[in-house]
Amino acid sequence: MILRRLTDSFRKQDWFTVAVETLIVVLGVFLGLQVNNWNAARNDMQRGAVFAEQLRADLLVEAWNYEGLMDYLGAVRDNADSALAILEGNADASDEDLLIYAYRATQYQRGVRQRATFDELTSTGSMSLIRDKVLRDAAILVYTTPIIAPASGEGVDSPYRDAFRKSVPVAVQVALGETCGDKFLAIGDYEGIGSQLNYDCETGLSPELVKQGAEALRTDPQLIPLLRLQAVNTRSSFTTLAINNKDIRDSLRAVVGDAP
Repeated sequence: MILRRLTDSFRKQDWFTVAVETLIVVLGVFLGLQVNNWNAARNDMQRGAVFAEQLRADLLVEAWNYEGLMDYLGAVRDNADSALAILEGNADASDEDLLIYAYRATQYQRGVRQRATFDELTSTGSMSLIRDKVLRDAAILVYTTPIIAPASGEGVDSPYRDAFRKSVPVAVQVALGETCGDKFLAIGDYEGIGSQLNYDCETGLSPELVKQGAEALRTDPQLIPLLRLQAVNTRSSFTTLAINNKDIRDSLRAVVGDAP
């Protein structure tokens, strides 16, 4: 309709009408584009809010996992130190205690990672939708710094763990795992973190099996050197989390706030 009127006005050389009609067309196009931009911005804001909520939920899990893994590594380190002190003759303890310390020094934890939201944001180029700088920076730091996997991987591939499993009778290992092994926590259980591995336990083994297991540890020539290596590696992993990457821990704590 407007184009027809514009054509008629050109033919009649009615320049005032041409100007008015042109202005109407331009304003219509501008307003249409502006409305589209407003709608796009509103949609982005809504999507960003949903992503931010999901990302924060993921980081709450990451924060709990970080604290739990750090505590767990500290427990493995302490047990390795205790077993080593006994085997090197620098501390006295019962054979059962030696078995418990030595077994717990073999343990590792993979941790619970939750990064689906971050991966979606980065794969779709949507990270800019997260307007909370603290949240955004924490996510980038946590998910792009490779510290969790190496700490877990060292425990899985530990030569000491292999040596312990080769030396100690299977019945002893089974009993240790059942009575003195890991306590698995529900995600977000901060109160249980301190007792994942270090808690009072009794193996329930017969005196004969306890003696047999402890003797296997004391007579294996490879065990002490490998236990030293385990103690040092675990201490290094703990230091990486607690000190060398303190900025990651602080960022997670800033996101968590009073959540726990």
